[in-house]
Amino acid sequence: MYPKQNGFFYSCGTVYFHRMHPHLKNLLHCVELEEKEEALRYRLDQSRPLKQLKAEGLVLHPLIITRKGFGFADYPEVSFRISFPPETSLFRDGSAIECFVPGEEPVKGVLLSLEGKSGEFRLYAPDFPEWIEEDGLAIKLAPDTHTTSILKKTLGELEYDKRLFRLFTQVHGEPVQVTRLSSKTSDSVRFRNQSLNASQRQAVEAICGQEEIIIVHGPPGTGKTTTLIEAIAQLVKRGEKVLVSAPSNTAVDTIAKGLIRAGCKTLRTGNSNKADPEIMAHTPEGMLKDSKIQREIRQLKIRAEEFRRMALKYKRHYGKAEREQRSLLFKEVKSIRGEIRRLLNYHEEKFFSEAQVIAGTPVGIYESGLAKNICSVLVLDEAGQCAEPLAWAIFPFASRYILAGDHWQLPPTVLSREAAAKGYNQSILEAAVRHCAAVYLLNTQYRMRASIAGFSSAWFYKKMLQSAEHLADSGIHIRFIDTAGTGFREGPGQDGISLRNEGELKLAAEVLQKEGWDPGKTAFISPYSAQVAAAKEIFSGKIRISTIDSFQGQETDYLIVSLVRSNEDGDIGFLKDYRRMNVAITRAREQLVVIGDSSTTGGDPFYAAFLAYAEKTGQYHSAWEYAIW
Repeated sequence: MYPKQNGFFYSCGTVYFHRMHPHLKNLLHCVELEEKEEALRYRLDQSRPLKQLKAEGLVLHPLIITRKGFGFADYPEVSFRISFPPETSLFRDGSAIECFVPGEEPVKGVLLSLEGKSGEFRLYAPDFPEWIEEDGLAIKLAPDTHTTSILKKTLGELEYDKRLFRLFTQVHGEPVQVTRLSSKTSDSVRFRNQSLNASQRQAVEAICGQEEIIIVHGPPGTGKTTTLIEAIAQLVKRGEKVLVSAPSNTAVDTIAKGLIRAGCKTLRTGNSNKADPEIMAHTPEGMLKDSKIQREIRQLKIRAEEFRRMALKYKRHYGKAEREQRSLLFKEVKSIRGEIRRLLNYHEEKFFSEAQVIAGTPVGIYESGLAKNICSVLVLDEAGQCAEPLAWAIFPFASRYILAGDHWQLPPTVLSREAAAKGYNQSILEAAVRHCAAVYLLNTQYRMRASIAGFSSAWFYKKMLQSAEHLADSGIHIRFIDTAGTGFREGPGQDGISLRNEGELKLAAEVLQKEGWDPGKTAFISPYSAQVAAAKEIFSGKIRISTIDSFQGQETDYLIVSLVRSNEDGDIGFLKDYRRMNVAITRAREQLVVIGDSSTTGGDPFYAAFLAYAEKTGQYHSAWEYAIW
C-alpha cells in the first residue's frame, strides 16, 4: 500500500482517488482495465488450454534449448530455437513471460530477444528449474505487473509535482502560462551534417532553442533519426546532458549508435544481453569489463555457482530437512545476486554522472536511478507508440522535452477494448500534438518512389510530404489487384479468431512467380495474423512475412499487402484504423502490390480514395487476369 497523500492513496489492486484530475482518473482506470485483461488473456487453465493459447500466438511450444548460462546480475538465461514457423508478433523484446512444462509450476522471466526461429529469455529465479530440459518446454506471455506498478505510481504522484502537472494540463488542452526556460537562441547552430534539408535544419534549430516541449513530426522515410542525432550532438556541444528514450530497444540502439559515431559520450542503460559490440562497450557491463570490479563480480558469481551446485544435490523428492537446507542455500545465492546488483549500481552512478547522453527504454531508465542525475533535455523517439503514462514516468528526469514520431502511424498496443474506447491507446505524441504550438514537420521523404508516397501525402499529411528528386517515378510502382467477383472470401484461421483468405495467398504466389523479385528484398504483410500464419506455410524461408503491426519501422524494395477482408456486408474490421494502412503502404521502396476486394473495401471513403489513386497513378488489375484458375 502506498502512503496516503493529500486525500489520495491506492493499493496494488484497487485505485482509490479523491480530488484527482479527470484525465488522470481515466488513465488510472484504464491501467487497471488493461491489467485485468492481461490476466484473463494470458491465463493457462482448462478454459484456455495450451492449444488455444498457441493458436492465439500467446505461447511458443515446444522449445529446443541451444544454450544455458548465467548472465546479467547472475540471472539464469536460456537460448532456444523453434522447429516450426510460429506467429511471434506478440512476443516483443522485454515482454514479461513465464517458462513452463505442462504439469509444473511456471517460472517468471523476461524475453530478451526473438528473431526468426531463435530467441533468448532470462528467468527471475535462483537457478534453472529441474525440468528445464524436459520435452514440452514452453514460454507464454504473462501480465507485466512490474510495468503496471510503475504506471500506477507515476499517475498517482503526478498531481503533486507542480511543474509536471502544469505540463500535463497543457498537453490536455487546458489553458496554462507557457514557461520559457532559457534565453538561448539557435543563431549559433553550426551543422555537423551538411546534408540536412531545410525542414530538418529547422527542427534541429528548434530543439536547440528554448521551447519547453517540441514535437518533431517525422512521416515515413523523412530522416527523423538523422535529424535527432544532429540535434542531440548540438545539445551536447553546448554542454547539455541529454536523456534519449524510445519504447523499443531497437529504436534506442539505432540512435545510440549514431551518437557514438558522432563522438558523444553515450551510456546505454537497461538490457545489454544482446547488444552488439558497438553498443556493448557503452553499457555499464561493457564499461566494467576487465576492471577490478568485474573481477570481484566474477568471484561472487563463482561463489553463487558453488552454492547452487550444493543446493542441486537435493533432487525433487526429498524430506523436510533437505528441503530446508536447499532453501538456505538458494537464499545465499539470492544474497550474492543482491551484492552483485549493489556493486553494479554503485559504479553505474559514476557512469551516469560522466555521460553526456543516457539512452534506454522508459522502463530501463526508470529503474536506473536517474533521479540523482537530472538531465536537461529528454528526447523521446517513437513517441507515437509510447503509452502516455509510460512517458510521464520519465518526464521527471528532464526539464525540456522533444517528442519525435508520427501520430499517423500505429499507436500503442492495448488489449482491453474498454480501455481503448476510453482513449488508452492514445500515445503521448497524439495527446500533445493537438495542443502544442511547436510542431515541426519533416517534409521530404527519402525512402520510396513518389507514387508510392503520394497517397499518404494527400490523405494524412495535407500534401505537405514531398519526395526527394531521385525518387521520381521511372515506371509503374503501385498496383491494386481486385478480387471482386472471384469468390475469394475471407474465412476463420486455425485459431478461430483471426481471418485468412486463401485466394489472396494464391494471387500473392502468382505475383512472386511472375515478377521474379529478389527474395531477400521482398516481403508479404497482412493485418491478420491468421493470413500471416498461412503465408508462412507457403512462403517460409523465401521472403519476409509479417503482420503490418510488426512490420512498422521496417522497409523493403518489393512488398505485397493482403487486405483479406471480403464479405457481402462490407465489413472491414480493424482496417477501419487507417493508420494501419498508412504503415502498410509506406514500407515499399520500389514496388507496392495491394490485394483486396473492392466490393468490400470500396464502400469506405479511405479505401475508395486509395482505389481511385491506384487506378490513376499506377495499375488497377482484376484477379481474373492472373493464371490461378
